[in-house]
Amino acid sequence: MTVRAILPLLLSWLALFACVARGAETCVYVSDAGSQAIVLYHLDEETGKLQEVSRTNVSAAPGSLFVHPGAKLLFASLRTHAEIGSFKIGDAGKLTEVNRTKLQSSANAAYVAADQNCNFLLAASYSGGRVTVHSIAKNGLLGDQPLQTIATANTAHAAVLSADQKWLFVPHVQPNGIFQFQFDAQTGKLTQQSMAAGGQEKAGPRHLAIHPSQKFAFSSNETGSSVTLYAFDGEKGLKPVQTISTLPADFTGKNSTADVHVHPSGEFIWVSNRGHDSLAGFRFDAAAVNLTPLGQTPTEKTPRSFALSPSGNWLLSAGEGNGKLALYAVGPKSGLLERKETLEVGKSLTWVTIAKF
Repeated sequence: MTVRAILPLLLSWLALFACVARGAETCVYVSDAGSQAIVLYHLDEETGKLQEVSRTNVSAAPGSLFVHPGAKLLFASLRTHAEIGSFKIGDAGKLTEVNRTKLQSSANAAYVAADQNCNFLLAASYSGGRVTVHSIAKNGLLGDQPLQTIATANTAHAAVLSADQKWLFVPHVQPNGIFQFQFDAQTGKLTQQSMAAGGQEKAGPRHLAIHPSQKFAFSSNETGSSVTLYAFDGEKGLKPVQTISTLPADFTGKNSTADVHVHPSGEFIWVSNRGHDSLAGFRFDAAAVNLTPLGQTPTEKTPRSFALSPSGNWLLSAGEGNGKLALYAVGPKSGLLERKETLEVGKSLTWVTIAKF
């Protein structure tokens, strides 16, 4: 075979390699409410290096973000306009707006999430005290009107689906409980079940993370500055087992918790403290069904949101109070966090999420 014949074949292989490489990017999306933009970074999972790629102006203060890697769609709560936006994820993870759907006035979404098949968008409204379900078309288009709206109570703060898509959990700071729904993945219909109690009096569950085994869950308790371990029964829902403080014993200032995440191994859990401005770490023993504190790691001012990379090797914490993003290496055996980098991102960071394509 001549060089002239080989060259087109070589170029095609190089093009394919480049395409595959682009498709393996780990993308970090950050809501910068102060700048009304969603900022995209690429994360090198080997080195932890972050590279800014783009800034998408959304003409509103973005809050909660949800990425559906399979459909290559990102959904964002646009809180100042009480809207939810749908964005197509293109080359290198860059965003192109598909459409927006309007929520009721003063009912902006504190949290948005989509089901596994990306047919339905679920949203919890803190100020409106409700849960809504919107349709999602194949092209990412959100329905103009909700398919269902269920009044719950003020302070609805998250909408978390179980892996089998049978349960939707909506933590409420007040009345100190987690509203539980059966979810029909075919129709999107929600059917309310009994409420799971908060871990202790005035705990105030805000966010919820489900353990990889699907046998346990963990709530960040906003008003109680604590984390609650729940047993998760696939037929009955959640039952509180243990509640433990996220603060040092000698801390006397004001604090409220925000976010909670579980390491992909299921062995470590973190909760963010706003006031103490730290990430509280815990080791989880699934056999003993017990949480043990690992201490607190200082982070940026008012850590409203944080996220773990798909590998579990890196944790990113967003500072709502100062617009900085802190990158930590996660100790695979210890669960301890080591700060590696701090980035000046914007004015007020309200969400960070990570996905690999």
